[in-house]
Amino acid sequence: MASENPTTSEYIQHHLTNLTYGQLPDGSWGFAQSAQEAASMGFMSINVDSMGWSIAMGLVFLFVFSRAAGRATAGVPGGLQNFVEMIVDFIDDTTSSIFSHKNDLVAPMALTIFVWVWLMNLMDLVPVDWIPMLASAMGVHFMKVVPTTDPNITMSMAFSVFGLILYYSIKCKGAGGFLAELSFHPFPKILAPINFILEFVTLIAKPLSLGLRLFGNMYAGEMIFVLLAVMFSGGIAVNLLGGVLQWGWAVFHVVIITLQAFIFAVLTIVYLAQAHDVEEH
Repeated sequence: MASENPTTSEYIQHHLTNLTYGQLPDGSWGFAQSAQEAASMGFMSINVDSMGWSIAMGLVFLFVFSRAAGRATAGVPGGLQNFVEMIVDFIDDTTSSIFSHKNDLVAPMALTIFVWVWLMNLMDLVPVDWIPMLASAMGVHFMKVVPTTDPNITMSMAFSVFGLILYYSIKCKGAGGFLAELSFHPFPKILAPINFILEFVTLIAKPLSLGLRLFGNMYAGEMIFVLLAVMFSGGIAVNLLGGVLQWGWAVFHVVIITLQAFIFAVLTIVYLAQAHDVEEH
């Protein structure tokens, strides 16, 4: 951290600052040493911690599920196989109840999104000081370990889904059909400009609803954990209260991280179902 005995404001800012790599004020490239320096790097920079932890959680997902698949048996399944099959069946049933079209990509993608987002969210339950303090001891100034508290991560996922929405909308409805959907609903065709504005806003709202909802909820949850951690700098009574509140919020947060992962996956299925829907045309 910037000092051995940081103020509350410095402590909070430190925990909410990403390890950012980009162009420094002197023109060289390197890691930002302050939040202000990170912000000044602009678009041509990368939050290394968010990217690293998101990739790590993706690898954990691949390792666990590939291991379960490799050990799958038709006999009495083990605990890992039961757990994985339960998640797969849950996502498959959810997809089947929403997506009535034929597309072998949707269910696996929904499963990947749900598990990957859940694992990234799960990092919020790691005590806020553990990994940053370890990183600081290794000479790393900043370390945010919850990728979904970084809008760059959540919005990149959202726009990836949005790209698929546009692709399947044009593939299933044709370019003309897709433009007609944007221009001729909900009002009569004579009001096409108004229809287009309204439908275009609805279209753009899809990636925003995916990315910003996840980011906002997870960022708020992380902020609460950081604020509760500040209480441990008080006396014994405040420390005990902080510990109880931390535990209570962590238990409640298990529900939040699961719900946010599920919402992201379900909205993805819903939006792709809408992209495939050609009944109105």
